[in-house]
Amino acid sequence: MTVPVPPALPGPIDPPARLLMGPGPINADPRVLRAMSAQLVGQYDPAMTGYMAETQELYRAIFATRNDATVLVDGTSRAGIEAAIVSLVRPGDRVLVPVFGRFGHLLAEIAERAMAEVHTIEVPWGQVFPVSVVEEAIERVKPTLLALVQGDTSTTMNQPLDEIGEICARHGVLFYTDTTASLGGNAFEADAWGVDAATAGLQKCLGGPSGSAPITLSERAVAVISSRKKVEAGIREAGDVDAPDFVRSNYFDLGMILDYWGPRRLNHHTEATTMLYGARECARIILEEGRDAVIERHRVAGAAMLAGVQGLGLSVFGDVAHKMNNVVAVEIPSTVVGDAVRASMLSDFGIEIGTSFGPLHGKVWRLGTMGVNARKDAVLQTLAALEAALRRGGASVPAGGGVDAAMDVFGGTEV
Repeated sequence: MTVPVPPALPGPIDPPARLLMGPGPINADPRVLRAMSAQLVGQYDPAMTGYMAETQELYRAIFATRNDATVLVDGTSRAGIEAAIVSLVRPGDRVLVPVFGRFGHLLAEIAERAMAEVHTIEVPWGQVFPVSVVEEAIERVKPTLLALVQGDTSTTMNQPLDEIGEICARHGVLFYTDTTASLGGNAFEADAWGVDAATAGLQKCLGGPSGSAPITLSERAVAVISSRKKVEAGIREAGDVDAPDFVRSNYFDLGMILDYWGPRRLNHHTEATTMLYGARECARIILEEGRDAVIERHRVAGAAMLAGVQGLGLSVFGDVAHKMNNVVAVEIPSTVVGDAVRASMLSDFGIEIGTSFGPLHGKVWRLGTMGVNARKDAVLQTLAALEAALRRGGASVPAGGGVDAAMDVFGGTEV
């Protein structure tokens, strides 16, 4: 048998210089990339288990929790979402998903794949749910789990969560939230808000590459996971894989993942060492700067970007009062071709901005200010390039309007 040989070996990886100012991923902090180049060690080496314990402690501070069950799921942010839902939801359980953007639909889909009885409520994209609407749905549906996105990048909206946990606790409902797009750049208080499970990813406000999913679980959530684990041995012995307590995933079974991260260090998978280094450094950098200071930096940079696009005469999509700090959706002017402007931004200026999904596809651009890119020079460069690309695309915009408006927000700050 002849083995095919490529006509020519490709050269080494040499990506073009890009300033990633879309909804994510973003440029990883150089310190994170340096940490990820560190030497590998075995997963049971005392140095490695020490790094794991340090990472758990760092993410307790990031999530603002005392939860012992605060770990990483090896995989993208979606891996964390799937692990949480598959492990917490039994087939036939009722799951309520308030949908206000693309990622609410994702939570509903994953819950359906976990064989839950899924109920959804919806508001128009660009809005968030009043607490009273969520409470009424909980009382009507009587779910086992409420699955709710905090910040949905498809719409840029930030759903208030601070009253939801108390409502869930009062009705005996577990409260899970996906904080992939929001954690690190917006307020989040797992314990104070009564969150039972929260997952995230590194590639947005946390300032790293995609590939590791921090997760934190309350004692209530761990009790559900543990109760399923206790009966699994009997289920396996009986071969009853249709039993409700059988977790239909090996890789995403949080019962086994918690044993792997716990004091017994029971083997589950080979730890993604390089990603753990990166996740650890993401959290370390945020806490070194100060968690509240990082959120404030995102707020200022996001406010400057918002003012800048408005200074260019562009309309902003959605309820700005509930916009995430770290991303803004801009309505594409009818006088330009949206994809052509984005292509010009990339090819002429090396700056990437995003479009959106579903009903917003081709109607808005999404501009992000997150992680290491939530800073003055990145915002000003993006606004200056956007002005030029708009002009070349045929739009009439105020000369210097974007940069001037953003500068007024930054004032004398060094953000």
